[in-house]
Amino acid sequence: MRTIRFQKWPIAITMAAALPALAGAPSFNPPPSNAHPELRAIAQAVSAKELHDIDAKLVGFGTRSTLSDTQSDTRGIGAARRWVKSRFEEISKGCGGCIEVVTPSKVFTGERTPKNGVEVMDVVAIQRGQRDPDRVIVITGHLDSRRSDVMDATGDAPGADDDASGVSALIEAARVLSHYKFAATLVYSADSGEEQGLYGGKVIAQYAVDHGWKVEADLNNDIVGSPRGGDGQYDPHTVRVFSEGTKSNETLEQAAYRRYHGGEVDSPSRNIARYMQALADSYLDDFHVRMVYRTDRYGRGGDQVAFLEQGYPAVRVTESQEDYTHQHQDVRVENGIHYGDTIDHVDFDYLANVTRVNAITMAAMAMAPMPPSDVQIKGAVAYDTTVSWRPSPDAATYKVWWRETTAPQWQHSYDAGGATAVVLKGINVDDYFFGVSAVSQDGWESPVEFPGDAGSFARSPAALPAAAEK
Repeated sequence: MRTIRFQKWPIAITMAAALPALAGAPSFNPPPSNAHPELRAIAQAVSAKELHDIDAKLVGFGTRSTLSDTQSDTRGIGAARRWVKSRFEEISKGCGGCIEVVTPSKVFTGERTPKNGVEVMDVVAIQRGQRDPDRVIVITGHLDSRRSDVMDATGDAPGADDDASGVSALIEAARVLSHYKFAATLVYSADSGEEQGLYGGKVIAQYAVDHGWKVEADLNNDIVGSPRGGDGQYDPHTVRVFSEGTKSNETLEQAAYRRYHGGEVDSPSRNIARYMQALADSYLDDFHVRMVYRTDRYGRGGDQVAFLEQGYPAVRVTESQEDYTHQHQDVRVENGIHYGDTIDHVDFDYLANVTRVNAITMAAMAMAPMPPSDVQIKGAVAYDTTVSWRPSPDAATYKVWWRETTAPQWQHSYDAGGATAVVLKGINVDDYFFGVSAVSQDGWESPVEFPGDAGSFARSPAALPAAAEK
């Protein structure tokens, strides 16, 4: 068992009269490459063979429709859920009981359920944090599969890519990360009910609310197993990360402020996507995150939506190219075209790289402090910009970041030390977007938080009533 230790340092809160100032032209400061060898070791520990074996086991249950048999030990959603639970328990034995397994559930009724409803049960593994257990990083994937007729609960529905690949990724991430200790809590949630109406996401998001979790991120992995599109395009070096630009549940007052001052591309979810992109570029070999400025694929949805509705940051992780003949299709051959979501279409070397992106992101966030709160900027009718924030627990230092308003990634940074406010001399507030990250004593850095409500990682209790169906 490897232990990542955190030590509290005193944090100096500067007064306005003593703000440190940055002089001169801004400099470009990209993230350091391989500054944390633990992340490289975590990436190397991910096994394509383990991923194959998990995926094959899930496919072997024949169908995992949420409406399928729950009593059989060999076929249906019940057998699949019990196997996932047993796999999490096996991983927990290997780390001295570091993982607790829970199975929250709820009965849902809707257009894709029987009239009397259906019980939707998630299988959730919780790896408690050592110092800040209420701060939580979640990875989700949906266990259920479907046929062309979403109400067909008896025919074969292998669901090898959609979404046994995502569940395989989160189970493999649990295996690898269970050998480490973190300040924050890691949660691995195999959801059910996604194909019936994104119900499994609602179950785990509500569980987070009910248990007072401070969810820093949900990484929803849905269809992550193949880089080959149905139109012949092939990109084994990229995974897409979708993120909302503005918060799903912002108030009309917050929206009005954001429209005037900016923040349309700086939700906490969007800054998690930037964080993932920077980590992949630093720690993975020729594998990259492609940020997509949408909550999900056009007109479609996933289990991350329920987290967004509850006010939690969340992103969707999806393969670089999709083949629609392998999604939501009965297994068959028509006009020489092979339909159906079978395991022979899954590229496990590619899936291993996607799993690595998730694992190093979860580890880095759990090792780092929480992003600083209440980030504020001032500088109207001035030549300098003042940035201030409230201290983050376990932070030793802070970085102030800024970028051109049209730039996708943070471009420039200033090490603020233990201060909680700085003056950026000669940096005009009109011309840039700003943010602040928290850094631990050991150099673990949080995602960047954008000023105001638009960028705050703190949960807002307001929520929209409904999610888009997949």
